[in-house]
Amino acid sequence: MLTAIETTATIGSNRQLLLDDDLPEGAFSKVRVIVLFEDDDLSESDWVRAASTNPVFDFLSDQDEDIYTSADGKPIENEI
Repeated sequence: MLTAIETTATIGSNRQLLLDDDLPEGAFSKVRVIVLFEDDDLSESDWVRAASTNPVFDFLSDQDEDIYTSADGKPIENEI
């Protein structure tokens, strides 16, 4: 069973989280951490790096997903 505790923290210069509140007594085990940033704090390169290393997109590297080639479809022609 997972127990959730919500708190805030600051990322230090050495990229470690500095919690704003103390953890409960007896909290000496591995934890799962989700870091949420304010929308305007991340640059585009930060988002690209996060998306490119996120395991949720691992299926895109699967050869079975590579079903299209450059010969598929028709080129788009501008009708101006």
